[in-house]
Amino acid sequence: MINMKLTVVYDNTVHKKDIGLKSDWGFACLIETSHEVILFDTGTKGKILLDNMEKLGINPSVIDKIVISHEHYDHNGGLKDLIDILDGVEVFRLAEKTISDNVTHKTIVEPCEISKDVYSTGCLRGSPVDEQSLVLHGKNGWYVLVGCSHSGVNNILRKAESHGKLIGLIGGFHGFDDFQVLKDLDFIVPCHCTKYIKEIRSLYPDKSETGGVGKIITI
Repeated sequence: MINMKLTVVYDNTVHKKDIGLKSDWGFACLIETSHEVILFDTGTKGKILLDNMEKLGINPSVIDKIVISHEHYDHNGGLKDLIDILDGVEVFRLAEKTISDNVTHKTIVEPCEISKDVYSTGCLRGSPVDEQSLVLHGKNGWYVLVGCSHSGVNNILRKAESHGKLIGLIGGFHGFDDFQVLKDLDFIVPCHCTKYIKEIRSLYPDKSETGGVGKIITI
């Protein structure tokens, strides 16, 4: 079993406050495995994304694959600036469009493997936009990484459960308020657009943590 290191590189708040990181409305998380490096979403502004990565000691050239959860500006906005400095990466998104000749575009419809122990839920219907999430096989079980959860946290978790017992949920939960759904999880990190972060932290103080740019999670 491999371990994965997740680093939040774009978020509404800053976790690591002493190195000049910037917060902004949006989300991006770098996934490092022993096989590949995957960027999940790209935030809103490419400059902020790249500046944060630089301050965190992350060279964009290490990125092998980019996954876009859904086609809203706060998740795909940094993609163009990033692609301009990369070559040969694979981009997995729901949109059927190619933004550059120097990337391999893969349109996601059905659940699929993105990399070893990294899987897409496939396109899940949502309001106002469809979305995909990632299911990650960590050393102790399965974790779900979400962008905005437009397709509903409950629906996403049900889909992800096909891989095995879920122990963690990380990312933006939007207006999700069915908090009892989280009771069987061991690890919860609400980020970005989550409306009820305070309530989640209050209900699950022993297994929830705050997110923010610079947050590092090892699974």
